[in-house]
Amino acid sequence: MEPRGLELITRYKRNYRIPAEAEITEQMILEHWELERKLTKDLLESKSENRWEAFEQAYTTLYTKLEWQNYFVRDSTPTTEKYKTWLKMIGSPPKKIYEVGSGKGEMIAYLAKCGFQCKATEITKERGSKHLSDSSPNLSWGNSDGVHLDHFEQTEFYDLVVSNQVVEHFHPDDLITHFKSAYKILLNQGKYIFTTPHCHTGPHDISLVFGYDNPQGMHLKEYTYRELHNSLKMAGYKSIYCAIPAKLIKLLSILGIKEEEQIILISVFYFNMMLIVESILFGIPSKKLRRFFSRLLRKVYLFADNIFLIAQK
Repeated sequence: MEPRGLELITRYKRNYRIPAEAEITEQMILEHWELERKLTKDLLESKSENRWEAFEQAYTTLYTKLEWQNYFVRDSTPTTEKYKTWLKMIGSPPKKIYEVGSGKGEMIAYLAKCGFQCKATEITKERGSKHLSDSSPNLSWGNSDGVHLDHFEQTEFYDLVVSNQVVEHFHPDDLITHFKSAYKILLNQGKYIFTTPHCHTGPHDISLVFGYDNPQGMHLKEYTYRELHNSLKMAGYKSIYCAIPAKLIKLLSILGIKEEEQIILISVFYFNMMLIVESILFGIPSKKLRRFFSRLLRKVYLFADNIFLIAQK
């Protein structure tokens, strides 16, 4: 039975990191639920030839009608803390970075301030530069469909392509096309670094608020490590590995392991461990139990439910 009243409001605020004092009503949440399910149906039924139009319209509608998703949803974690693992994986400037699905632009603006030459992109103008309080000379903005990146950018130009909680929003039919297109705009040895939620601990969209085991909203597909690895290999990437959690990187530093080559070897080992644990978890038939054990293993770094991958050209 779907929750209602205070329980529903509490779940919703927790899921979207909305402050407890924010004025969110049951009716607002139900409006969000109905709208997102309708838009999800539209997106899944869209054809390749009209997909950008369908996605742009859907996300413009979502953020226009649900204004509180723009001004209530906040993460109070300090920027330097939130993106320190990203900086470890990216390295030092100068580098040219292209971000897919920049949202409000927090991460890409931070990377620009760190000295990188950055390009931020979105499919709708309801997200993007208008949400930034200040800008950087190192940061430019553009619109794209998020999939055919080489239709909008010069090939073999960027050192890095990044996306943060984006690929789960793509139509599943577009995933490999997206990976291939990111490959095309990367320089030789360039890297695509991205995060996306793992399906074992999901759903991670509004479906979780209503107690569903699988995404019903605009996370069109939540993936496994194996699925992403196979898709990236099909797209041509030669090396695929995990980002190591910041606390483990600190421990490795204490142990004297600091060289990039050593870190990459450990990252490859960590990725293979994730594949093994993921396969074992698939042996648990109940999604609720699978989610429980996944989160338990996450606490001791034996599983990472937020997939954080580096794919090198």
